[in-house]
Amino acid sequence: MSQSERLVLATRYRLVSEIGQGANGTVWRGHDDLLDRAVAIKELRLPADLGEEERVVFYRRCLREARAPAQLRTPSIVEVYDVVIEQGRPWIVMELIEAPNLEQLIEREGPLPPERVAYIGRQLLDALAVAHRSGIVHRDLKPSNVLLDGDRVVLTDFGLAFSSGATSLTKSGHFMGSPAYVAPEVAAGERATPQADLWSLGATLYAALEGHPPFERGNVMATLSALANEDPPPAQNAGPLAPVLNGLLQKNPLRRLSHARAVDRLERAMSPRRAARRQATPRYRLAVVVGLVAATLASCGVGVGALIVGMVRESPGQAVADDGRDATARPVTAPPAAATNPLVIRAVGDTCRIFVAEAGSLNLEFRGMMARGEERVFDKPRLSAVIYDSAACEVWVNGRKQPMGAPGTRKDYLVQK
Repeated sequence: MSQSERLVLATRYRLVSEIGQGANGTVWRGHDDLLDRAVAIKELRLPADLGEEERVVFYRRCLREARAPAQLRTPSIVEVYDVVIEQGRPWIVMELIEAPNLEQLIEREGPLPPERVAYIGRQLLDALAVAHRSGIVHRDLKPSNVLLDGDRVVLTDFGLAFSSGATSLTKSGHFMGSPAYVAPEVAAGERATPQADLWSLGATLYAALEGHPPFERGNVMATLSALANEDPPPAQNAGPLAPVLNGLLQKNPLRRLSHARAVDRLERAMSPRRAARRQATPRYRLAVVVGLVAATLASCGVGVGALIVGMVRESPGQAVADDGRDATARPVTAPPAAATNPLVIRAVGDTCRIFVAEAGSLNLEFRGMMARGEERVFDKPRLSAVIYDSAACEVWVNGRKQPMGAPGTRKDYLVQK
């Protein structure tokens, strides 16, 4: 029996057997003699070559690893019971979860089916929501930090977690986190935000679907180079999760899916009925190019422009709205702004994504996702716009709702101004 196995911490936590080892220490199966329950005990060992200042940083980080989840109450985050200083180093006492982590499951079973990955992602979003509401950013979400205990999905290892009320412990010139799962802006030296955790979630779900993260290369520098300079390769096994991955793995954090939109897309992917309907029914990507050209009609003396609509077929069938209904079944009610503005775009679903700029220039009018019920009014003489989902958006020209045109065709509209 080793010296550690003979230890009883704080006169109550008895080490029973070793569960596993990592770079910074060992995890033990233990027993709380006072409360007569099994516990997990994380023994944190300091690297031998650390200087005094680095030892202080290490100890503070260990305490933060304990404090962050201790503030959070949810089944999706590991529960911390106690922190003990014994033999000059910290030991973290937490609930014992005897279950594989996601990395081990991927290694054992290979890529997981989309419906299972969607469920895992949904539970992790709950964990992140609790953490982010408390001002805590995990900063190291990856498959090895996700435990799978039956239907329970548990986020662990808050050693790199950042709290909005805490002092940063990252030293200049030191890269923190896992390169294959870190958000591009964090790898570039920017401060981690909740959006960075959402990127890491996307990379984790990608790894679960494909068997490897999107930017993993042979070494750290090659991985970081790919992260900075390449687009994520399309996931071949994503199925209904493709919109989730595409939204989470946006390099620009401002364009990344929000927590609420990620929840919505994952829940849709988890629904067998909706997933089956989406596979069996038509999907189209709608491209709308709008040009409001200040021209003069000699015959009537009004300005006229052209609204050019093109639809690209993505799968056969009939367009379906965001909530699974036929888009043509929605009640038609003109937005109030349509009476006084030549062009109004209204979101009737959760995926109304548009890009609008002045025609022939880089002057951006609007880019992003419109929330359901939101309206955007455009009245400049020359505009170019792109709308990606006909089921989620409505286009109103001169107070009239415009048909989107037949699949694979372009349709012109006159716009008076």
